[in-house]
Amino acid sequence: MTLENRIEAFAKLGQRLKSLSPDELQYLASRARNANSWFDLPNVTAAFQGIANLLEEQYLHEWLFVYDFPQTSPRKVGIVMAGNIPLVGFHDLLSVLISGHHALVKTSSDDPHLVKFVVDELLKIEPRFGYYITFADLLKESEAIIATGSDNTARYFEYYFASRPHIIRKNRSSVAILSGFETEEELHQLGQDIFQYYGLGCRNISKFFVPEGYRFDKFFESIESYKTVLDHHRYQNNYDYNKSILLVNGVPHFDNGFLLLTENPQPVSPISVIHYETFNGLPDLYRKMTEAEHKTQCVVSSAGWYPKSFSFGQAQCPMVWDYADGVDTLAFLATL
Repeated sequence: MTLENRIEAFAKLGQRLKSLSPDELQYLASRARNANSWFDLPNVTAAFQGIANLLEEQYLHEWLFVYDFPQTSPRKVGIVMAGNIPLVGFHDLLSVLISGHHALVKTSSDDPHLVKFVVDELLKIEPRFGYYITFADLLKESEAIIATGSDNTARYFEYYFASRPHIIRKNRSSVAILSGFETEEELHQLGQDIFQYYGLGCRNISKFFVPEGYRFDKFFESIESYKTVLDHHRYQNNYDYNKSILLVNGVPHFDNGFLLLTENPQPVSPISVIHYETFNGLPDLYRKMTEAEHKTQCVVSSAGWYPKSFSFGQAQCPMVWDYADGVDTLAFLATL
């Protein structure tokens, strides 16, 4: 297959995913939720919509034109997929296949069905991809590795795959920068960045940077409509547990009934909790952001004013060229 053949196939896949019927989405969400109870219909639907948006033919061409893929035998690239949010490993699969390599895919036990559905739809569109995709529990035959996991599993990956070219991703979290001048609509959109996928994704906001003296009243009022997250029993359980921990330990915090805010320098917060840290002027903010950069996946700010940040509401809407951890996956694949 030529690169143009591959682009055309993935663009058609995007159109197919956009056209999924309500019944199809309900069926897929039901299967996904049997393996992972966090994967409800709204989140599975959002995941498919996000992938469909990635696969616009214009975006694929804009993404790929700067790369030169050698016309040699394809390498076997192992992909260890995470399962924290639906279809989180799709971009790695896309990158491997679009660059002409063979994907050895190890799905997460938390998300075993959705990736296979997408692959089945791709094969209906372009059967020749069948030669380039293998699902595997073991990746011994892989010649290169792309793996995503926790800091603990990353250490295992780095040891086990040390002799092979690899991209190993560790824990990262995402940050919102607030000035105090945001509108209610902007703060409402920030709620989407916090609560979509119940806060389980590395692109979900888990920490705020706010100016000294910042008041959270307007923020809490603006996100009131997201209180439906409590309808999910696992979110409710996390909220109740984390609230009790803060109360028992006498930790000062803010509580609106479904989200807890506490001052804490740590970048990663538990589900239902947002950490915040204050800054005193832009130089102080830039210093703190620079110190946290190696553990930050993405940043959101009003209209994206902070350098390389997304606007509120867009944290879970990366473009196809927005690489996880800032590591250029296609550049890596082009060198194999």
